Amino acid sequence: MTTGCLLQAAAVDLRLDLSTPLMYVKGVGPARAAMLEAKGLATVEDLLTYAPFRYEDRSNVKPIGELAPGEMATVLAEVRSAKVSGFRRRNLGLFEASFKDAAGGTLLGKWFHGAYLADVFTPGLHVALFGKVEWDSYSGGLVMMHPEYEILTGEEEGDASIHTGRVVPVYEAAGKVTTRLLRNLLHRILGSIDALEDHLPRHILDQLKLPDRWTAIRALHFPPADSDLRLLNAFRSPAQYRLIFEEFFWLECGLELKRAKARLYPGIAFELSSRVRERILEMLPFKPTGAQKRVLKEIADAMARPHPMYRLLQGDVGSGKTLVAAEAAIVAIENGYQVAVLAPTEILATQHYLYFKKLFQKLDYVIILLTGSNTAREKAQLRKLVGHGLAKVVVGTHALLEPDVEFHKLGLAIVDEQHRFGVEQRQKLMEKGSHPDVLVMTATPIPRTLALTVYGDLDVSVIDEMPPGRKPIVTKHVEEARIEQVYSFLRKQIDAGRQAYVVYPVIEESETQAMKAAAKMHDHLSRVVFPDLRVGLLHGKLSPDEKEAAMERFQRGETQILVSTTVIEVGVDVPNATVMLIEQAERFGLAQLHQLRGRVGRGGEQSYCILVTGKLNPAAKERIRTLVDSNDGFYIAEMDMKLRGPGEFFGTRQSGLPALAVGNILRDADILEIARNEAAAFVAHPPQESDLRAAIAYLREHWQRRYGLVLVG
Repeated sequence: MTTGCLLQAAAVDLRLDLSTPLMYVKGVGPARAAMLEAKGLATVEDLLTYAPFRYEDRSNVKPIGELAPGEMATVLAEVRSAKVSGFRRRNLGLFEASFKDAAGGTLLGKWFHGAYLADVFTPGLHVALFGKVEWDSYSGGLVMMHPEYEILTGEEEGDASIHTGRVVPVYEAAGKVTTRLLRNLLHRILGSIDALEDHLPRHILDQLKLPDRWTAIRALHFPPADSDLRLLNAFRSPAQYRLIFEEFFWLECGLELKRAKARLYPGIAFELSSRVRERILEMLPFKPTGAQKRVLKEIADAMARPHPMYRLLQGDVGSGKTLVAAEAAIVAIENGYQVAVLAPTEILATQHYLYFKKLFQKLDYVIILLTGSNTAREKAQLRKLVGHGLAKVVVGTHALLEPDVEFHKLGLAIVDEQHRFGVEQRQKLMEKGSHPDVLVMTATPIPRTLALTVYGDLDVSVIDEMPPGRKPIVTKHVEEARIEQVYSFLRKQIDAGRQAYVVYPVIEESETQAMKAAAKMHDHLSRVVFPDLRVGLLHGKLSPDEKEAAMERFQRGETQILVSTTVIEVGVDVPNATVMLIEQAERFGLAQLHQLRGRVGRGGEQSYCILVTGKLNPAAKERIRTLVDSNDGFYIAEMDMKLRGPGEFFGTRQSGLPALAVGNILRDADILEIARNEAAAFVAHPPQESDLRAAIAYLREHWQRRYGLVLVG
């Protein structure tokens, strides 16, 4: 007897509990257990919370003789014959199978590109077919085109009533573990467990009228006969609602406890002296908006407290986040501390370096840039400046996190676009000081509850106001065949005394390729299209000094058109620039296009963003349409999440946000809001201290293993 058989034999008598490894469940064994584990399903509890992604109403089980064209139905039948039909010249690979049921009725099933099914549908095989019944004029009988099918024979047959004659859950397969086999396993597991303990606080269950956990899990997988299919497929049945709420509630409890714990660490109580205020006023290039003032006060108040600040600074493109970060930096520097600015790419790091250098020109702070491109000798010199405290602002990429970069006295860490960093990387930067304050910036505006969840241990400040006098940017989509009209428009703007950007994408992270494309276009524009105009060039391969010089020429108006790669994504402020021409716009993501557009519209004149594209696939078409329709960063972020999915949008793998089993932070934002409020109230004012202790114990034992979410208590 093989090891797998022994394990399966042993599993027959094994009483299951939530922590039982799936390998020991009858019908699994080592091979299937490995496939399930690759999907993140290791224990009985993991499988019980593996939600179906949709449900089908297969309650309409009929004999073939009673079927009517146009209806959705389930048929139990036997395969009579099967073949791959003609159309070979067009390579359609039409597969046809003929079925007969117990009452003698016959039905045809057809699948285009279905030649692979010749190995599945062998004569004599018993199957359940589910699909739309149609009249087939070719054969003169009834047909189902591309029906869902399930085999009703062999070791996986189980109880056919699980799969037909009811509302049936459909799961995402795990390797060769099919949706049908998952149904069988879950039916078996649910029959082997008596009940589940419910850890949600009793007062919340009563207040929100939620079903108990055991009822909810059974109804998740095998909904009652009277279930509303629309509610099920919208993930809003009472059982689904309860399980989504529960998942969010524990997530939010963990984050609340983590935030509370972080506030207990000793930190730096920065003094907000008159000298600090004077230096900030000296630095400011323009009068701040009301939102900037409010947010600076929130940040300054947090920096003055004797515990570390962990704060997210949100704001749309052009709202002035970097200026607020610079004000916070002055608070730290004037208290005798250093500031680290961490950016995800060399291009963004260089941009921040140039911007901070310009802002702090009058204040005589030493600002340095530390990236992977520095030579070993340069790095050694820069590390000395950091180690001796001479460099007040240290801007850099991951190179800042190297062990040999030691700060003399780090007081404030500013992290740009946090979702592109791992939580561990932010931790590494914080460890370079003694509990320094942390300010995280993002130009991806997302609803507050989502922000507080995704950036779980951070408080949130939002700049929700643009500088006064700015007109909405007019965005147009132009196909590349009409580029000459774009050039005519560009000429009119330049003749009116304005300036323009022409941007090229970094293709597949290859700055070299983009640089070549930009250099070629610079040559074409300066020699052929606009030989009488001053056309500049800016790309990531230039040295910081060359970049600075190119930007300064553009800022002074000496350069009329600046051809660039995405090096100008952030921090460039030229009020006279009114045109942003983006070539191959279909290659950019929504957020990046919105960022680039935000480089214009910074003065009083009407500004324009022109998106030039080649042929568009449906996803690119949707991105371009979204940008043309809206200037609202919140709407664009929402569309970006819908198009890419929450995981990719937030960089879930890096951000530390757990992969949720039932909930979806985008689809279920309304439930997330309720769960967050309930969790905050529960942690702050539990009915009994013992309730909070029980919740902390549950989080430690349960969620720590499952999500590695938080160390609490």
